[in-house]
Amino acid sequence: MSSIGKLVKQAARMQQQMEQTQSTLAARTVEATSGGGAVKVVARCDGSIASIKIDPQALNPSDAQLVEDMIITAANQALAQAKEISTEEMGKITQGFSLPGLM
Repeated sequence: MSSIGKLVKQAARMQQQMEQTQSTLAARTVEATSGGGAVKVVARCDGSIASIKIDPQALNPSDAQLVEDMIITAANQALAQAKEISTEEMGKITQGFSLPGLM
């Protein structure tokens, strides 16, 4: 088989693997908390937020700014974990794929 044919076949296989991995990542979740567990955020590994839970005891109206900050902190932590997993999983697929003349 010509090197172009091999490259096309390898790219098609990689595309299929990427689609399967993206589907799996959309279903996989990570969880992060802040404020000693007062705020819990669950993120999907596709970069979306699945849920946010707030302990009712943290909902004192005078603490609104603090609760908002805890939500941001937990959401950013969850999204960072999700991105790390996604990057790792997608890297497994593209590992070893090289274009002649570029690497």
